[in-house]
Amino acid sequence: MSTASGYLTVAGLGVDVVYKNIKNLHISVYPPVGRVRVAAPQRTTEDAIRLAVVQRLSWIKRQQERLRNADRQTERKMVSGETHYVWGQRYLLDVSKSSGAYGVETKGSTLWLITPTGTDAAGRFGALDRWYRRELKAALPALMEKWQPILGVEADRIVVRRMKTKWGTCVTTSGAIWLNPELAKKDPRCLEYIVVHELTHLLERGHGEKFVALMDQFLPDWRARRDELNEAPLGHEEWDEDARTV
Repeated sequence: MSTASGYLTVAGLGVDVVYKNIKNLHISVYPPVGRVRVAAPQRTTEDAIRLAVVQRLSWIKRQQERLRNADRQTERKMVSGETHYVWGQRYLLDVSKSSGAYGVETKGSTLWLITPTGTDAAGRFGALDRWYRRELKAALPALMEKWQPILGVEADRIVVRRMKTKWGTCVTTSGAIWLNPELAKKDPRCLEYIVVHELTHLLERGHGEKFVALMDQFLPDWRARRDELNEAPLGHEEWDEDARTV
């Protein structure tokens, strides 16, 4: 089955488009951040795809909200034996050690979270979250040093900030790039993809053909990295809608 792919921005949503040898158009919303994907018959026009997305916009928003709610419902209890990920590797949390100071370390398959005696789940979560942020910040200088000269751009500011539905974003008006600390849980290849993606927005604001061409030029395997990033070890379900009217 032959396929081709593209990217559209519809009503502020980034939409991946895959053209296939199929009869009907399908719209899917993927965890963990609600990525929208359209599988369309090969001769479907861009206008028809845009119309289908607009007609199902309220449905798409509902699925994205359900994903956000699912994330809240599966918050960690921060007890020994839980599974956590660090740079794409799976670890079992151990909170049995206590100390006068906070500490986090990985050893073997164990993620040790060391906290003062009496620290509750919120305190443990905060300690681990701060550690993830430090891990991400430590990984960024080498990536920026590598990619900014290649793209011929320079970000004015890098902000590590938790976001509900985005791995990263570029504020083109200020030249700032925001990165989600959740990226420290993913394979480093995924962080590199997001860094290149957001830096590319300093050259091209939207997600149109020019943006895609630039991504193809700078990081030819960006689609594979994007898909790897969005394949969560989170166990959420995927929602799909068959748009048979197109």
